[in-house]
Amino acid sequence: MDKPLVAVVGRPNVGKSTLFNAIINKRISIVEDVPGVTRDRIYYDAEWLGNEFTLIDTGGIEFLVPEADRIAVGTRAQAQLAILEADVILLVCDGRTGITADDEQVANLLRSAGKPVLPVVNKIDSPAQEMNTYEFYNLGLGDPWPVSAANRLGLGDLLDEVVRLFPTHTLDPAEDALVHIALVGRPNVGKSSLTNALLGEERVLVTDVPGTTRDSIDTHWKFNGEEFVLIDTAGMRRKAKVDLPVEHYSVLRSLRAINRSDIVVLVLDAMTGVTEQDTKIAGYAHEAGKGLIILVNKWDLPTKDNHTMAAYTEEIRNKLAFAQYAPILYVSAKTGQRLHRLGETVQAVAEQQSLRVSTGVLNELLADMKLVNPPPMKYGQAVRLYYMTQVGVKPPTFVVFANHAEYVHFSYVRFIENRLRESFGFEGTPIRLVLRGKKDGDDE
Repeated sequence: MDKPLVAVVGRPNVGKSTLFNAIINKRISIVEDVPGVTRDRIYYDAEWLGNEFTLIDTGGIEFLVPEADRIAVGTRAQAQLAILEADVILLVCDGRTGITADDEQVANLLRSAGKPVLPVVNKIDSPAQEMNTYEFYNLGLGDPWPVSAANRLGLGDLLDEVVRLFPTHTLDPAEDALVHIALVGRPNVGKSSLTNALLGEERVLVTDVPGTTRDSIDTHWKFNGEEFVLIDTAGMRRKAKVDLPVEHYSVLRSLRAINRSDIVVLVLDAMTGVTEQDTKIAGYAHEAGKGLIILVNKWDLPTKDNHTMAAYTEEIRNKLAFAQYAPILYVSAKTGQRLHRLGETVQAVAEQQSLRVSTGVLNELLADMKLVNPPPMKYGQAVRLYYMTQVGVKPPTFVVFANHAEYVHFSYVRFIENRLRESFGFEGTPIRLVLRGKKDGDDE
């Protein structure tokens, strides 16, 4: 299901990043008492009372700056992108300084967006300071919500209201049962051309101009008698006369598609290779537990010799080191070269995502692992691994029970994951490995 997007916006130095960190309960955004620290958007998945959503931190919006100040103008554009795509917007203001001209201009911008907006009055650290919130009714955005992000006060009531405003989705059970494939990547790498080539028809508009596709498009695709849903995210959805940087927008559009998908096909341009944007998108797919296929398009363009493909593969593996499990395909949507392999790989990855291994077989493997590479001792304590069982699929998720789960080093967790892959495959899908101790209340 598509996770709702919640954007945190406001003028500089009102505590947006502090609020972002408090909601996700992690220190992700940089927090300094200096305006303008957060310039680009930061995304992180969050949850409140069983409701999952993606939170977007944005840089401070400033209007009274010269157009020559490229950082301030770019930061404002990035925040506008988040506003256009968000389902709920948190307008953060400073309860100590009161309403400023920038607060009013941001409020005017949000009113025109036509989205649910909650005015959040930050830095309200005591009941006496709640009187400061009444001034913010003048923004004309409804009831202000007093919080102290630094002290985590008022967050529960705020998040209750955020969740209440989430859009409702009606799922077609038959549609939801199909494997959904998201074609994601930077603009102009050929995602729409790939969609058309797979379908054998001009279903999606294709031009050489980045951002031609204005919205994601779901299309049914049959391969070898099996039906899939292709989610094409080739471009941007934007309002007329809004000049926005397409390159950054691709990440936000990709988040939507990844959340809705089972398998992510990261499309790279053979002429440019892996960029920072590609790494962000692949990293989000990995963390979301989605199947991942890396597809290098436009393979008809580079000048090649016997070592070209090996060199490209090495570069991709080095830059996307966290996704060594992802198969890499070299295709050309224009000529159709090797395009049939995408369907074959999608079917294989879908099967691997749903693969289940019996507890008996897993514990035979665990016993063998302990003989080959016993868990190291820590603080003089011997770590004993009792047993392993699979508790889920999409992605395959395993629980290992131990006497001192907290002492198991991440390198040993990686060793277990590698042995699982060597024994059972799991190509194209991340693996979740959870270690639990008896103190958690689990039986041996």
